[in-house]
Amino acid sequence: MTTTRTARPKPITAEELLEMHSRGIKGELIRGVFCETMSANAKHGQVAMSLGGFIFAFVRPRRLGRVIGSDAGVFIERDPDTVREPDVAFISADSLPLDADPPGYLDIIPDLVAEIISPSNRPAEINDKTRMWLSHGVRIVLEVYPETREILVHCPGQRYVVLGEADTLDGGDVLPGFSIPVRDIFDP
Repeated sequence: MTTTRTARPKPITAEELLEMHSRGIKGELIRGVFCETMSANAKHGQVAMSLGGFIFAFVRPRRLGRVIGSDAGVFIERDPDTVREPDVAFISADSLPLDADPPGYLDIIPDLVAEIISPSNRPAEINDKTRMWLSHGVRIVLEVYPETREILVHCPGQRYVVLGEADTLDGGDVLPGFSIPVRDIFDP
């Protein structure tokens, strides 16, 4: 009897991913496997900018840290490499000093991550991404659903909370004092 083995492709490294991005190939790495990402719809972009803008307007004058968008890759694991692109993220100045200028992907886990959910996202994919962020130290993960105008707030070791349009999103212990009506995040 002859057994045929199919060779697994060699894992892609973060350095190779960065080079691919320079050629216009957009995607993330999940344990060395390239996962192409596609541009989302206008609503996705508007909600990401809206939420990111509200967080930025709170963070910047207080010099609390940095707010980053989806083109900023974040190292989560090495060997094999995992580099994810949160739609919006906050990294405290304690974790990444404001005068630091790190090259390449960020090697610091954000304190808060918001993922704007598109209709094409599968529930298992969303769940896996949320669990991955939480398991690597993110203190608040927001699943933002533009279609239903809801936000699921995940914190480690707690049951998630569902916020609707009539509710207010706050920054918890990550961004004390931050609050915004959920409705304002979804309205143009």
